[in-house]
Amino acid sequence: MVPERRLLLVLHLIILFQLQETAAASLALDGCQEKCGDRQIPYPFGINKGCYFDRQFEVKCDDGSASLVAFKMELQDISISHHHVRVSNFPVLSMTFNRSSGETMRKQPTPQIDFRRFSFSHTKNKFVVMGCDLYAYIVHNTTKEFLTGCGSLCNRADVVRSTSSCSGFGCCQSSLPKDFSIFNLWVNRINTVKDSWPSDPCGLFFFVAKDVPIDHYQNLSACSKRNVVPVVFNWTIGNTTCSNAKKTTDYRCGPNSNCYDNGGGGEYRCICNPGYQGNPYLPKGCQDINECVDPRRNDCQERGLCVNTPGSYYCQRSPGQILALIVPLGVGLAAGLLILAAISLFLFREIKKMNKRKIKQKLFKRNGGLLLQQKISLNTANAFPETKLFLIEELEKATDKFNKSRIIGKGGHGTVYKGMLSDGSIVAVKRSNIIDEGQVGQFINEVFILSHINHRHIVKLLGCCLEAAVPLLVYEYVPNGTLSHHLHDEPKVSTLSWENRLRIAAEIAGALAYLHSCASTAIFHRDIKSNNILLDENYRAVVSDFGLSRSVSIDKTHLTTLIGGTFGYLDPEYFRSGQLNDRTDVYAFGVVLAELLTGLKAISSKNSNESLALCFRYALKENRLYGILEQLVANEGHKEDIVAVAKLAKRCLKLKARNRPSMKEVASELEQLRRTRVVGS
Repeated sequence: MVPERRLLLVLHLIILFQLQETAAASLALDGCQEKCGDRQIPYPFGINKGCYFDRQFEVKCDDGSASLVAFKMELQDISISHHHVRVSNFPVLSMTFNRSSGETMRKQPTPQIDFRRFSFSHTKNKFVVMGCDLYAYIVHNTTKEFLTGCGSLCNRADVVRSTSSCSGFGCCQSSLPKDFSIFNLWVNRINTVKDSWPSDPCGLFFFVAKDVPIDHYQNLSACSKRNVVPVVFNWTIGNTTCSNAKKTTDYRCGPNSNCYDNGGGGEYRCICNPGYQGNPYLPKGCQDINECVDPRRNDCQERGLCVNTPGSYYCQRSPGQILALIVPLGVGLAAGLLILAAISLFLFREIKKMNKRKIKQKLFKRNGGLLLQQKISLNTANAFPETKLFLIEELEKATDKFNKSRIIGKGGHGTVYKGMLSDGSIVAVKRSNIIDEGQVGQFINEVFILSHINHRHIVKLLGCCLEAAVPLLVYEYVPNGTLSHHLHDEPKVSTLSWENRLRIAAEIAGALAYLHSCASTAIFHRDIKSNNILLDENYRAVVSDFGLSRSVSIDKTHLTTLIGGTFGYLDPEYFRSGQLNDRTDVYAFGVVLAELLTGLKAISSKNSNESLALCFRYALKENRLYGILEQLVANEGHKEDIVAVAKLAKRCLKLKARNRPSMKEVASELEQLRRTRVVGS
């Protein structure tokens, strides 16, 4: 028993220490006055300059009496958890009527209050009308929508003075709508059988807290007096929604709290997460609730000792309980320790699984999962029917944990690995290089674009993985490398025949024409180059890498401040003006045609300022085409074919975009040239 008593004593001391620590937690900013008299002043409210969020939350403290400066009213209470503020002296609006004509004689002005972050609480207040034969109603000041109102009738002159039920005779009341703030009050006289109102021509109209009893004789006086009543307001913070506020440096929700929009009102409020309490507007305001201190907060009384954890708790059996279980069962201490170890292992595995799920959820959000879901919801008619969501474990196994020996390509947006799935199929897995907002946008853009494309000369997207440390895309594997490799990187002269080059050019053009004209939404690739053209085992062309692609409206033009593309293939007019259209891809394709004809790179490796497009145009202008042709092309190609392709490339490379042909025209000319050559041979 002694060890048990010592354990209980230690737990008791820990609980006392935690109680003292919780009690000491302040609801105000560091160094700011926490109370005015007996009233707590929590942040974002504050008394002195620098202690409140802005002037609407400024509190004046005078001899222990607190008042809201923006309201000019005495403060009774502020609630952080419910976001309520109660004032004691909200004005009662009154009207007097001419006894003979019924015309309004005097009306107290509506109080001038800045309601930008405050609204009448519809759960804590009611609207009251007192007087004879009156109908009063509230309308929205801009939409003129009816909000609330009621009618008050009288049978005799003394009803108003004696009523306390406020059920329609001499006094009526009604509930308030949600988020009620700026309003207009309208009052009409009701013509009844008995015109009782002239005998008591005073009408009172006011909002009042629901817990205040309505007794005209005791609580309110005549129209000649200034009457006040308690009112409860809801309050919010900020002037924007949660999603927008989180992007700014002025976001006010602290750790262990969550942000909630104010029902479309353009403001938000912060609330501590379950298992935490305190002031969510302070950097360390939301503190863990020790559920083990209060037996009402946990269910461990019969299950064992309560052990507090951040935001929660769990029940652990005490040594006495373990012994009570072991003795009746006739097992030894070793068996009990074994059971305890098994329970601990089970809890460890469950916690590990829970943490793993949380990490995957966090990575899903960071890797653009929410953006992907948004695009899916906005395009329900074309929503990713064949795109698979891969598990990270499956792709790690397929690529031998992304082994360097599996790398088959690198680019500005990521690294591509060759992998084998569990069903034996070979795939290409694209892994982003850097984790930042721009990379995530390109990743989601590529998923979105490729999920809507089905073309034999455009790389097929098999799926994606959003649970990895970096975004991953899974494509069909195209085994024969890039067009750039076959043109420029082979150890000797390229062996890519003229017939294959002409066919590859036609296939690329056909794929781009499909993107520009035949897809459900026009798509501009924006990064056409020989490195992004893959070749399969039959040297069939496959267009890949859609990280910079853009979906555009039917007018096929788009103004952007972010110029995307690769130097040497970049449209000069697009670079100068930022005006993106389908002719931007046409220019880049013209450079690829020049590569196929000359075997030269878009930018010379010896002179970075020497552009193939410029050299090619000069050669044609000076009638030196055969001086820059690759020898294989000059030997195998028919002169008329070579000249036709060169002239087509020249038209694609026109400096003014309007002078270039469309990809549909380019594809048609190349296909016609191929068919003519096949028939002629």
